[in-house]
Amino acid sequence: MFTCRLLWWRSSATCKPWQSGRILPRVWERCQPPSRKGINTTTGQGQQVSAQEKQVLEDLEMSVARRETETLFQEQPQTGNPYLEDALLRSYLKTHLPPKVLEEVNQDLERFGNRLLIKIKPLGWECELNPPVFRQYDAWGRRVDHIVTCSAWRRMKEIAAEEGLIAEAYERRYSNWSRLHQAVKLYLFSSFSGGFNCPLAMTDGAAKVIESLGTPGSLKNAFDHLTSRDPKKFWTSGQWMTERRGGSDVANGTETVARKQPDGTYRLYGFKWFTSAADSDVTLTLARVADAEGQVKQGSSGLSLFFLKVRDEEGKLNSIQVQRLKDKLGTRQMATAELWLDGAKAELISAEGRGVASISNMLNITRIHNVIAAVASMRRMISLSREYARRRVAFGKLLKDHPLHMQTIARMEVQTRGAFLLLMEIVRLLGLVEINMASDQDQLLLRLLIPVTKLYTGKQASAVVVEAMESFGGQGYMEDTGLPVIVRDTLVLSIWEGTTNILSLDVLRSLTKSQGQVMAVFFSTVQNKLELASSIAKLEPAVKQMQDAISSLAQFTQAAGSKGTVTMELAARDFSYTLARIYAGTLLIEHAARPDASSTDISTARRWCKQELCPVATELENSTYEAEEALADSALVYEGSPACGSRL
Repeated sequence: MFTCRLLWWRSSATCKPWQSGRILPRVWERCQPPSRKGINTTTGQGQQVSAQEKQVLEDLEMSVARRETETLFQEQPQTGNPYLEDALLRSYLKTHLPPKVLEEVNQDLERFGNRLLIKIKPLGWECELNPPVFRQYDAWGRRVDHIVTCSAWRRMKEIAAEEGLIAEAYERRYSNWSRLHQAVKLYLFSSFSGGFNCPLAMTDGAAKVIESLGTPGSLKNAFDHLTSRDPKKFWTSGQWMTERRGGSDVANGTETVARKQPDGTYRLYGFKWFTSAADSDVTLTLARVADAEGQVKQGSSGLSLFFLKVRDEEGKLNSIQVQRLKDKLGTRQMATAELWLDGAKAELISAEGRGVASISNMLNITRIHNVIAAVASMRRMISLSREYARRRVAFGKLLKDHPLHMQTIARMEVQTRGAFLLLMEIVRLLGLVEINMASDQDQLLLRLLIPVTKLYTGKQASAVVVEAMESFGGQGYMEDTGLPVIVRDTLVLSIWEGTTNILSLDVLRSLTKSQGQVMAVFFSTVQNKLELASSIAKLEPAVKQMQDAISSLAQFTQAAGSKGTVTMELAARDFSYTLARIYAGTLLIEHAARPDASSTDISTARRWCKQELCPVATELENSTYEAEEALADSALVYEGSPACGSRL
C-alpha cells in the first residue's frame, strides 16, 4: 500500500529531488508502512535523515492523506432495471408472446423491475445479514422450538403474494403463456430475493400436486392459500423428503411411518434430515403406511404422499420437534432444519403406495425453479461484471478495453444465453401441458428436457459465477460486495432436486419408459428448427456443425444399444450434456434466424456451435464406456486405500 502511494507523490511540487536520482534509491530502500503518528523515517544503524529527505517524506505524507479521500477506492458497479437491461429476455418475449399479452406483460415486468431495484434488493441483503435463529427454549425453560426469521424475510413473503409469483401460473390469465409470465417474474426476482425463491419453488410444487390430484375438497382451502395474492392469506409449503438414510434414494431411505387414526387422519412418526424452508405453513411429505400389525411395505411401492400443517390453529407445532438448523455453505437466509415427527397429524392425499408417482409433479416444478435460479445467478453476475468493466481502470485503461477480459465475459454470456433459451423452452412446453394444448410429442420432449436442463444449467451456473467473481479481482472475494453470496447460493443448484448423476440416470429412464420414442421426438424437433435457419448464410457454419453433432449422436444411440446397460450408465452424464448442448444450440440458431435478429444473436449461435457438441460420441470412440473402464475407474479412485484396495 505504501509503495503505491509513493507513485502519487510524483505530481507534487517537491518531486525534483526524486528526479535527480540521488534521493530516490535511498528512500525506496528504507520505505516502511506509516506508523501511527506518521511515516517512520528510521534509517537503521543510527543514521540521521537529511533535512531535505525529511521534507520529501512530510510532503509525501500530506499527499497520502489527500489521496485517501480521492482515488483510493474502486467504483461500485451499478445496474439498472433488470428487465430493461436484459436484451435477450425482451427479444424472446417480443418474438413469442401474442401482441396483447406482450403489451400487458411488458408493462408488468418493467414495473416489477423498478420495484426489484428500489424495494426488494435492500430486503434481500437484509435477509443475508440476518439469517434465521433457532430458539429451542423460552426464558422459563419451556420448549418452544421457535425459528426466528427477520422482518425482511417476512416481507418477502408478502411481496411474493402481492406480485402473484405463485398465483400467476394458476390463474391462467394468459392461457398457455401464464406459466411463462410467472417464470420470467421469478427469474427477475431470484437474485434479489434473499433466498426466498426456494420456499416459492416448493410452494409452486405443492400447488401443482394438489391441482394434479383434481383439487379434492379437503385440499381446496390449502390450494387457495398457496395460490393467493393476499399477503394475509398466502401460505408457503415445504417438501420434506430427505431422511437420514438417503437423499434422492427415497425408495430405500424413507423410514417415516404413518399410522391411521379412527377419524381417518394419520399420525406420522420419523426423522426428516433436511427440510428446507422449515418456517413454512404446510408441507408435503412421504411416509410408509403401517398395517394393523404395525408392518410397513418397503421400496417405492410402500410410499404414500401426505399433506400436513406445520402448526395448529393455536400456533403450536403439530407434534413436531426441531432438532437443529443446518449450518450450510450457502442459502443461509433460509431456515433448513432437522425435524422429528412425533405423531404429526397428516392427511393422506395420494393412493396408498403411489406417493412417488404423485409427488413427481412437484419434482418437475422444483427442478424448473432450480433452472430459473441457475440462469438468474448467471445473468446477475454477468450484469455486474460487465458494468464493472465500464468503470474499473487497470493498466492505464478500462477493463472493457482489454480484449482478453471482454472475451472472457463474452464466453460467459454465450453460456448464459443458451441456458436462458433452454429455460424458456421447458416453461413454454409446460404452459401447453397445463391447459391441455400439448401434443404427445410435446409431453415426451418436456419429460426429457426437464432433467437435461436442470443438470446442465446447474453445472453451467457454478462455472459461470466463479469465473465472473474472478473478473472483479480481489473485490470478488470480499463478503461485503455481495458477490460471494451469489457464488455460495449458486453452488447448491447442482445438488438440489437431484445431483448431476442422479438426473443423468433419470434421462436414461425417460428413454426406457418411452421405448425410444423420446429420442425420435428429440431428433425430429431439432431438425425442424434447423430447417428454418438453413437458408441464412451467416448461420450456415452453425447449422453444419449442429447437423454433424446430430449425426454423431444418432450413431452413438445405435451403437450403444448393442453394448448393454453398463455402457449406457457410464455414458449417461456425457449423453445428457450432449442433449443439452445440441438442443440449446438449436434454440440459439432458431432465435438468430428471426427476421429482426441482431448481429449478437447470430454471433452467439455461431460461438455456441464451436464447442464440443457431442462429447458422448468422442468418449465412445475412446472406449470410455467399456466395462473394463469401470473397473479401472474404481482401481484409480481407491488405489492405496486400506479399506477398499484389497478388494480390487
